[in-house]
Amino acid sequence: MSDANTICLFDVDGTLSPARLSASAEMLSLLAALRQKCAIGYVGGSDMAKQQEQLGTAEIPVTSLFDFCFAENGLTAFKSGVPLQSNSFIKWIGETQYKELVSFILHYVADLDIPPIGRNASVVERNEYEVYDKEHHIREKFIEALKEKFSGLDLTYSIGGQISFDVFPTGWDKTYCLQHLENDAKRPGGIEYTTIHFFGDKTYKGEMIMRFMRIRGQLVTV
Repeated sequence: MSDANTICLFDVDGTLSPARLSASAEMLSLLAALRQKCAIGYVGGSDMAKQQEQLGTAEIPVTSLFDFCFAENGLTAFKSGVPLQSNSFIKWIGETQYKELVSFILHYVADLDIPPIGRNASVVERNEYEVYDKEHHIREKFIEALKEKFSGLDLTYSIGGQISFDVFPTGWDKTYCLQHLENDAKRPGGIEYTTIHFFGDKTYKGEMIMRFMRIRGQLVTV
């Protein structure tokens, strides 16, 4: 029996796949079976290209595997393979302030002996940097410097994963994707999802998306 008013949303890293790696065939098979019961979608911070790499294949676009695809927490979104209205950080912050922010970040990184490593780092490098960062608090100090420099901007800073941290306009966390579901309910033939299950490796009440009363969190460890 299917439930048309229920949707299951999945985090990507640490839930559908190990961080930055591909989802297993077993996981994709499970998702396909679940899709016969209710709508499914994913919401992740990475861009569409990375999520295609993790969840799709060379022959199969990731947009065909889910009812909803929310890349960059929903700034880039698809329903049934059709793109929805998008947004961008540069559009929000403006070209001048964006360049100022990037310039500050580049200068700060250049002054660090061991800066945060890039996303092309190996698993071993990620593990080593995570240990180093826990001891020296590189990311934490970086964020404090950004908060002080750009206190006039309504930005949120969030340490995530082993090597990185995110900077985004307040409200542009995983909750951003929910507006696409709300807008879908208003369209002719749209569906109002009265039950939303969120599966992730961080489903405690402090997690942004868990602050919505409609969301039912399910803890997952990959």
